Amino acid sequence: MNGNTKAFQPPYYAVIFTSHRTLGDKGYGKMAEAMEQLASKQPGFLGIESARDNELGITVSYWDSLEAIRNWKENSAHKIAQEKGKQEWYKNYSIRICKVEKEYSFGL
Repeated sequence: MNGNTKAFQPPYYAVIFTSHRTLGDKGYGKMAEAMEQLASKQPGFLGIESARDNELGITVSYWDSLEAIRNWKENSAHKIAQEKGKQEWYKNYSIRICKVEKEYSFGL
């Protein structure tokens, strides 16, 4: 759900995945959609937002606990996607895990 504007009750956690893609899709779009669907069914998942241009992508997933994040990282289908990402889809990426203690917004 790109562009998710739903507010969550702090505290919660955000996993910020910033990536630079390789050229061509090579099955990336289909796998990204499948991973979003799978993540949404994981205990502790709250939501996801993402933005991508031709090369740079930023995806932020929201979770209710560090344990939920660890469980998602270790999910067997997600592990396959992670390996494929290293081999085919990403030039590089970084992951940051943050605790959200306060949030506010405008115009929602």
